Amino acid sequence: MGSSSSALNFGAGPAKLPKEVLSEVQSELLCYQNCGMSIMEMSHRGKEYDKINNDAQKTIRELLKVPDNYRVLFMQGGGLGGFAAIAMNLINRTGSADYAVTGTWSAAAAKEAAKYGTVNLVFPKADKPGAIPNESAWTRNPDASYLYYCDNETVDGVEFHTVPQTHPDVPLVADMSSSIMTKKVDVSKFGCIFGGAQKNIGPAGVVFVIIREDLLGKPMKICPAIMDFTNINKANSVHNTPATFSVYVMEKVLQWIKKMGGVEGMEKQSEEKSKLLYDAINNSDGFYTSPIDKEVQSRINIPFRIGRPNGNEELEKKFLDEAEKQYMYQLKGHRSVGGIRASLYNAVSLADVKSLVELMQRFKKENDK
Repeated sequence: MGSSSSALNFGAGPAKLPKEVLSEVQSELLCYQNCGMSIMEMSHRGKEYDKINNDAQKTIRELLKVPDNYRVLFMQGGGLGGFAAIAMNLINRTGSADYAVTGTWSAAAAKEAAKYGTVNLVFPKADKPGAIPNESAWTRNPDASYLYYCDNETVDGVEFHTVPQTHPDVPLVADMSSSIMTKKVDVSKFGCIFGGAQKNIGPAGVVFVIIREDLLGKPMKICPAIMDFTNINKANSVHNTPATFSVYVMEKVLQWIKKMGGVEGMEKQSEEKSKLLYDAINNSDGFYTSPIDKEVQSRINIPFRIGRPNGNEELEKKFLDEAEKQYMYQLKGHRSVGGIRASLYNAVSLADVKSLVELMQRFKKENDK
C-alpha cells in the first residue's frame, strides 16, 4: 500500500479530505489552540465549540449566499436519518408529498417518507437506469406538502443540471449530499436543502440542513426531538451533544473551499475534472462506456464499464488491481450496479484525475485485443 501522501482516493464517501485540512487537524489534535486539551474532549457548550459551530454556519451562508430568512442547522443520523427527518418535519401540512425517484437514494427517501404520509411518485420507474424523465411528463400534486428530489445520485451517476419546477405553494426539497459546494445554487428556489457532509464538505457524522424559516414549527407529533428542525434551530444545533469533531473538521473544509475560490472555484474545477474523464471514456472506441444518458451524466460520481459490448467483469477486476498498484483506491462500482465508479468530490484534484486517465489509456493499450 502506498503512503498517505501518494494514495489517490476516488471513494464515494466517506471521501477524500483536503490534505491541508488533515495536516491542520493533526497539528491541533492533542491541544486545540493552547487550551491544553483536544477539541474532542471539550464541552459542546463551551466558548471554543460555540465559535466553531457559529463559524461553520456563517461560512455556509457566505459560500452559498443563503438568504436571511433561511436557517442553517446541523444534526446527526446521516442521509438516512435526513430522509425521515424531512418527512416528519414537512409532510404534516397536507399529509402527502411528491417524490422524483431517479435512483437508489431518492428511492430510499420515498420509501422512508411513506411511513409518515402519502407519497406520490411524479413519474413511474424509468425504463432503464441512468435516465431522468423530462419534466413535462411529471405528474405533480398541487396539494403536496413538498416536492423532493436527489440532486445527484451517488450510486447511479445521474445529476440534475437544472432545478425542477414546482407549484408556487409547494416547497422544493433537495438532497444535495454529493453535490453541495460543487456548483452555484440559488437557495431561494428551495424550501429545504440537506445532506451528509462526508462527500464534499467534511467527514462523516454531521448532516447539514438549510431550511426556510416559514417551514419550521410544523413537525409531526411523533417526530423525535433530535430530528425536530424547530427544536434544533431553537437550540442552535446543540440541543444534545453534537458530533463536535465532525463539525470542527467541516468548518476547516469550508474555510479551505473559501480559500480555493469558493463555490465558483469548485464548480470550475468540477467541470474540468469531469470533462477530462468523460473525454477518456468517449474517445476509447467503445472500450470504456458510460451507461448514463448524456444530458443527465453526473459531474461528481462517474460510473463506467470496461470491455465490449457492455462490460467485462474479468477486465474490470484486472483494472482495479492495476489501479491499486498505482495507489488509486475505491474505484469499484457500487455493489448494486457493478463496474467502475470514480467519485470526483471537491478534494479530488485535477492532477488526481489526470493520473486516472493516464492509467485508463495505458490499460486500454495493453488489454484492448
